[in-house]
Amino acid sequence: MYFETEPRIIKGSLNQTWAVGIFDYRKTLWRANGRRIFRIMSKQHTNVGIVTGAVFVATFMSAIEGTIVSTAMPTIVGDLHGVALMNWVFSIFLLTNALATPIYGKLADTVGRKSVFLAGLLIFIVGSTLSGFSHSMETLIAWRALQGIGAGAIMPVSFTILADIYPVEQRARVMGLNGSAWGIAAVVAPLLGGFIVDQLSWHWIFFINIPIGIITMGLIWFFLDENFERKPFTMDWGGSLWLSVGLLALMLTFQLLGNGQLSFIWVLIGLVVTGLAFGLFLRQEKRTADPLIPLTLFKNRTFVIQNLIAALVSGFLMGFEVYLPTWTQGLLGLLASQAGFAITPSSLMWIVGSFIAGRLMLNHTPYQIVNISLSFILVGGLLMAFVPMTTPFWCFFVIAAICGTGFGITITTTTVTVQSQVPVEDVGVATSFNTLSRTLGQTIMISVFGIIMNLAMARGVATHKGTNLTMMNQLINPQTAKHLPSDLLPTLHGILYQGLHVIFIAAVILIVISFMVNFLDRKGTQRLAGKRG
Repeated sequence: MYFETEPRIIKGSLNQTWAVGIFDYRKTLWRANGRRIFRIMSKQHTNVGIVTGAVFVATFMSAIEGTIVSTAMPTIVGDLHGVALMNWVFSIFLLTNALATPIYGKLADTVGRKSVFLAGLLIFIVGSTLSGFSHSMETLIAWRALQGIGAGAIMPVSFTILADIYPVEQRARVMGLNGSAWGIAAVVAPLLGGFIVDQLSWHWIFFINIPIGIITMGLIWFFLDENFERKPFTMDWGGSLWLSVGLLALMLTFQLLGNGQLSFIWVLIGLVVTGLAFGLFLRQEKRTADPLIPLTLFKNRTFVIQNLIAALVSGFLMGFEVYLPTWTQGLLGLLASQAGFAITPSSLMWIVGSFIAGRLMLNHTPYQIVNISLSFILVGGLLMAFVPMTTPFWCFFVIAAICGTGFGITITTTTVTVQSQVPVEDVGVATSFNTLSRTLGQTIMISVFGIIMNLAMARGVATHKGTNLTMMNQLINPQTAKHLPSDLLPTLHGILYQGLHVIFIAAVILIVISFMVNFLDRKGTQRLAGKRG
């Protein structure tokens, strides 16, 4: 309980004097003297510290979910026998997340952050629970889709809440603190995920979200008072429909390519549907009075460029987080409890990168800061692309630390910049679009990386007699790899290495493109310190 500086004084019939402060949450006090009952309703104010902590908890839940799933994926593939569908476990989550994000952003600006955040958390918890009960790759993918719908609210609305309660000068520092949740998850998740996978069952990696989600809901429910002036509820359902159709068509097209179904007709149909859907979406946004994503935002060059860079770097991030554990398990033969630590330094250095971004914002423009951050990622990407197959495990710690520093600076800078480029009333939509951009980058690139991996493995087993995709399934899971013929292991390792090698080269190309995109805004950005946001 905390009190305002000048407590209100209320006198009772027995000449009693009560000093009543402002409670952290709405609460009713009763006192009876036999003749009268006094009721004192306290005012409700946001407890900034506790709400910030709740946002950290939500971030921790997202972080630990992603790390545990990445760590456990080789085991899931080995158990459910679906290496061809492996990327859908990630991509369907990202796809539904992308579909839901702009809707949540609009709702957050219309009905308030609190109710939208709680609804998203509830859906995420239900999706996590059902994912834990999955017994086939198809059902796991279905419930991951529901989980992604809930997750679509967590990140954008979290950032919007932080933007509401902190000025722009403090935002980078707060996001740096928020990044500590990723660091904690990076340490806890491999240990916890490895223990669960090795000793219990991979199903339990989803159940861990239940208590964390419930705690977060409780903290937000009691301690966040946004004093939000609700607007008349209007939703651009037409825009939502066409955006969803376009994203689904785009995703299915990439999946067809990833499965090796290179039929020109089907690819053409997918691209045509995608183009038509996005065209109708743009037409709808121009015509509606309250668009899902106001097109006026795209008149700001800095807004567009910062979101595009966030998308490209997020695509690189997916290749790093998904395929680096695949390297350490498939090529080095490490257990899930050990392999997950390969990406731990990136999460820890993400925190450092966020703090560095906050300091750089005082004296540098976003263009300059992003160039610095992309340089870190480029160095890490080049190392991943060209290290030999026999690279020792500790080398990946160095690579992950370099990449993590770049991730922290880039994502923090792009997020704060985007929020500072729009009016206060559009911060929710702008933040959700930034999250959507990052999710789209992840969604598209995880499909592209899947295409590369599937084609590389198919080509590899076709040119090496005695090998097949079933063996590649077994190789990726260290528990089943020991049953493979020892004389074929070098060949299988070579096939996997070639696929990973090409994936990391493609990831480096994304960073080169990011440099080129950032160059277009070299004269268009100013220092963020002191700007309203």
